[in-house]
Amino acid sequence: MAEKTNIVRVTNVTKVFKLGKIDVDALKGINLEISRGNYISIMGPSGSGKSTLFNMIGGLDKPTSGKVYIDEVDIAQLDAYELAWLRCRKIGYIFQTFNIIQVMTALENVTLPMIFAGMGNDAAVDKGMQLLELVGIGDRYSHKPFELSGGQQQRVAIARALANDPAIILADEPTGNLDLTTGEECIALLKRLSQERGVTVISATHDFKMLNVSDQVVWIRDGRVDKIEDREELSISIGQIGTKE
Repeated sequence: MAEKTNIVRVTNVTKVFKLGKIDVDALKGINLEISRGNYISIMGPSGSGKSTLFNMIGGLDKPTSGKVYIDEVDIAQLDAYELAWLRCRKIGYIFQTFNIIQVMTALENVTLPMIFAGMGNDAAVDKGMQLLELVGIGDRYSHKPFELSGGQQQRVAIARALANDPAIILADEPTGNLDLTTGEECIALLKRLSQERGVTVISATHDFKMLNVSDQVVWIRDGRVDKIEDREELSISIGQIGTKE
């Protein structure tokens, strides 16, 4: 079996936010390598820096110092056009609040990234329908978000994230606004897509259900990597989150 290559590499990344006259160190020298095709959960208590790290990997923010590489490309060196191309082609985003466009149907939401990438309308519609079928809501293609449940909206968001065949899916608290059963269904769907399509899934989450499907868990504490555990090493209990020293 071939050894997996790294798709993400984070080197000595720091992030300092200014709150008035006060400097807040959100990240304090993060080093991290993520292998292609893995399902990674970034976990830690509120304020630990996991969402900041997530934004760095997704090119949504730039580090104060250090480097973030996607496929060995230093994304901080990209101009606005190149960064937009990377986000459109290489990365699919899934957000806690779904972030689907309220005036558009499920199909229109899914096809929008394809249109931005230059795909013709007919091809985009065909692929959009395939993706909606893939995530189990092909029959809801003409419905707008207010006509869909939270779980169905998240499935639209997952289909949209897959629109341009990304190498990476970044999921920010993807189960945060879902009930227990629906959250488990979305986690299982992401895991299946990771396995079937070889997509790297990176999730910033508080949800311990993610431990059941993660190949690796990166624990963030106080702006640093506290530890990295492979799935077979995971032993922490729910009561320990945010309290273990």
